[in-house]
Amino acid sequence: MKAVIIPVTPFQQNCSVLWCEETNKAAVVDPGGEIERIEAAIAEQGVEVEKIMLTHGHIDHAGGAADLSEKLGVPIEGPHLEDTFLIEKLHEQGAQFGVEGGKPFTPTRWLEQGDEVAVGNLNFEVRFCPGHTPGHIIFFEPVSRIAFVGDVLFQGSIGRTDFPRGDHDTLLKSIREQLWPLGDDVTFVPGHGSASTLGHERQTNPFVREGA
Repeated sequence: MKAVIIPVTPFQQNCSVLWCEETNKAAVVDPGGEIERIEAAIAEQGVEVEKIMLTHGHIDHAGGAADLSEKLGVPIEGPHLEDTFLIEKLHEQGAQFGVEGGKPFTPTRWLEQGDEVAVGNLNFEVRFCPGHTPGHIIFFEPVSRIAFVGDVLFQGSIGRTDFPRGDHDTLLKSIREQLWPLGDDVTFVPGHGSASTLGHERQTNPFVREGA
């Protein structure tokens, strides 16, 4: 698997374009906005996008999904059904946080724990990781040992839980029960900031390190 990261929106959210090297089939993870920049990255890599993958329903992650889906003619997969209330109010989120776009939509496919998402010959495992939002999921590709975790975990930090229906204890449980078992060697791409490994965060992250 290969991937490029395009920070979008004033929140510098990590939108990822990932693709299968064997088939050149690609997906866009969390197109929060600035879809012209995302389209330029797709064109630069010369890949064929076949779907959009969403970790959760916040505006900086999902705000450009409807427009990009329409322009590319591709389905939207994710997040979990519990984030419906966020997606239905994307326009209000955009107005609140000053982010353009935010057109509500219904995903082609809601995702749950244990589902798989195929991109070319790549198969991503879906893990249900509520806490930051009630319907947050992450995507894990076991061959490449890479996970796209949205706003669950960051380098040195964790997702905020002061948004509607966020819950701190639930987020910590998601990290410990859904992320740590993937393995210390797994590299993860967070929703903001630099990539890290699960092992590094398990040992050093002040919010979730062993013994914290």
